[in-house]
This record gives sequence, C-alpha cells and structure tokens, in this order.
Amino acid sequence: MMATIFVTLLAGVEPGVIAGVALSLALYLWRSSRPHAAIVGRVPETEHFRNIKRHKVFTDPRILTIRIDESLTYFNARWLEEFVLEQVAEQPKVRHLVLMCSAVNAIDASALESLEAIHHRLIDSNVKLHLSEVKGPVMDALERSDFIGELSGQVFLSQNAAFAALIAIADAEDAPDADDDPLMARGFI
Repeated sequence: MMATIFVTLLAGVEPGVIAGVALSLALYLWRSSRPHAAIVGRVPETEHFRNIKRHKVFTDPRILTIRIDESLTYFNARWLEEFVLEQVAEQPKVRHLVLMCSAVNAIDASALESLEAIHHRLIDSNVKLHLSEVKGPVMDALERSDFIGELSGQVFLSQNAAFAALIAIADAEDAPDADDDPLMARGFI
C-alpha cells in the first residue's frame, strides 16, 4: 500500500496504479504458493481437530494428520509435496498420514500430480495415505484420475472417523501375532 502511494507521488497516477496492481498480483501469488497447513490432533472429549501448536490435543505417534487450508493448484502443489514429506521424515513412527481436506475447494492437474508423487514416496516409506472430509467437486476430480483406485489408504467422511479407525488399525498392526511368538502359539501367554 505504501509503495503504491510513493510511486503515485513520485511518478504520477498511472504508474502508481500499475505499481499497485503489480504489487497486489505478486503478493497474491506469493501467498497462494505457501498456503497455511497445520498438523492437527483431536481435542479431548470432542470430535474436533485443531492445530497442535495452538491447542492441547490428543495425537498418536503412528498417525500424522495434516489439515490443508487452501485449494490445491499449480501455485502450491510443489510446496505441499515438500511440506508433507518433511513432516513425515521428522516423525519416524508414522505409519498413516491423513490429509484433512475440509478447506480444499478445488484441485488442479498439477496438484493431483503432486498428490500422486506424495503417495508413491509414502508407499516407499511404508506409510499409508488417507484423505478425510473431501468435498464433492474435489472428490469428483480425484475419481476422474487413477488416484483413488491406487490409494494405499482410505477416504473417510470425517476426520474423527479416520482417527478412530486408524488407531484401531495401528493397534492391530502393533499387536503381537501368535504365529510370531512360540509361547503365544502354544497358549502359554
């Protein structure tokens, strides 16, 4: 805003308007390329999920939940890919990643390619990708591609349903198998 005023005072109205439009466009592109995303956890005694940095929430080290607060486009697709993979790399116990898509209103082809790249990298890391709270138009775009058919995880209607189901799955995966433990197999444990 101040830059526009200075350009107007120094060079005139027309250059000031052009500078204002150019600055606004550059600011929009910069903000769109770095959307807000948060790691979220469940607020105790509720079905609500909030940012772990702002609220006291329940999380599970085997489940990482990331809420994306912007539509996914070619502006931010690469950023999303880097952000998600960085978060997974920082938490080695993660076996399930849920992308909470309640604020994602649209997705384009570049973002879909990034989701596919994320998915393949997660498979290589033995982490399943899940989606929750996907809006209809976004789900339509995902279904038109091969993404949903190849998804290693599930698409959940709500984040709470995803969290409850994945805790049960993670608990079952961590439970000792009777075939692996000779004492369990013989009924001693």
